[in-house]
Amino acid sequence: MNKTQPSTEPPEPVISEGNRRSGRHEAFYTIGILISALLVALFIISFVFRSYQVDGPSMENTLQNNDKLMIWKVPRTWAHITGHDYIPNRGDIIVFNETGLAQFNQQDSKQLIKRVIGLPGDRVVVSNGVYTIYNKAHPQGFDPDKTLSYGKNIPETSGNIDVTLGKEQLFVSGDNRPDSLDSRDFGPINANQIVGKLVLRVLPLGQAKVF
Repeated sequence: MNKTQPSTEPPEPVISEGNRRSGRHEAFYTIGILISALLVALFIISFVFRSYQVDGPSMENTLQNNDKLMIWKVPRTWAHITGHDYIPNRGDIIVFNETGLAQFNQQDSKQLIKRVIGLPGDRVVVSNGVYTIYNKAHPQGFDPDKTLSYGKNIPETSGNIDVTLGKEQLFVSGDNRPDSLDSRDFGPINANQIVGKLVLRVLPLGQAKVF
């Protein structure tokens, strides 16, 4: 009589329906977390903050080529939601969309970073190497480069300009006046072109700065 030999093979794993459901739940949970993180990142980029890298010398010596910046978009986003114009302060540095630059041998559509010189309703004059702003508060005119804190190391402003801004228009200029493509060339910009306002230089670390 032959005796049945005990099996030496390991038992087959048993997967219960409960284990299957738990595995699916964990997979759906992980996918949900990833999608939520992506949506949050897209929301922040679209409506809150966005990082930029300076390309070119037009904002020297305030900003240098390849500086890493953080742009604050909430005021522009809120203005869009409420149906109002976002008007930054004079002296703020902004990023905005500009088209029609092919005539200046540039890529036709670009995002530029410049400083706000003229606000809606201002008369902006460039003469004898300086900006002069005329408005109701300053009927005799004033030089923003001399009255605002940014203007300590601004070079002479080239050009011969005399323009009065509309209610939604801004006049922008690079701090490197001899080497900046700005409103002296392509004219005033509209408030709805603004992407956001510079709030922080992140890199280089040794020159990190809040604006």
